[in-house]
Amino acid sequence: LDMECEKIVCEFLRSLYGKVEFPIATDDITKLIEKHTSDFDQYADLSEYGENVEGLTEFFPKNKPKVSISARLSEASNYENRFRTTMTHELGHVIFHDYLYKMELIETGAVSIQICKRDDIISKSKYAGARDWMEWQAGYACGAFLMPASHLKRTVDNFLATNGSDTDGLIDTVVTKFQVSRDAARVRLSVTNHLK
Repeated sequence: LDMECEKIVCEFLRSLYGKVEFPIATDDITKLIEKHTSDFDQYADLSEYGENVEGLTEFFPKNKPKVSISARLSEASNYENRFRTTMTHELGHVIFHDYLYKMELIETGAVSIQICKRDDIISKSKYAGARDWMEWQAGYACGAFLMPASHLKRTVDNFLATNGSDTDGLIDTVVTKFQVSRDAARVRLSVTNHLK
C-alpha cells in the first residue's frame, strides 16, 4: 500500500508541477479524485446514512466509482484537515476496491455503496469481516496518500537529527509538513514504526 500510494500521488504531482512537494494542496486532492471517479460531490447531504457519515463511495458495474463527501466538511474552514483525510480515505476505496466490486456487480448490474463513518476514516483496528478490512485499508491509504512513506521518513530523520526524541515535537512537525490533524499524524507515525 505504501509504495502504490506514494507512486500515485507523486506521479500525479509531477504531472501537474514537474516536482513533488508536500503538503499536497486540497485542490490537488480534489483533482486526483476527479481523475479516478465518474463524479465527485464534495457538497453532499449524507444525513440519510446517519449523523456520523462523512463520506461514501458508490461502485458501479461498468463505470468509475462516484465519491460523495459531506457538505459540512467542505463548507467549514475549521474542518479542512478532516475534509482532506475523508477525501483520501474515499480515494483509497476508489483505487483499491473498485475492481473487487466490479467482479461482484458485473453479473447483477447492481450498485454497491461503501459508507464511511468518522471513526473509520483514520484508523480501523479490527478485521471482523470484509467491510472492516476494506475500511482499515482505506484508512491506511489515507495516511499513505497524505504522508507518503519516503517523505515521512525524511521528515522524521531531519527532525531527530536536530531535536532528539521529542514525541510531541515530531507530531507537530508532521502536522505542519503534511497539513494533517494531530490524530492522523500520530496514527501514521505509529503504523510506520516511527513512534513506539
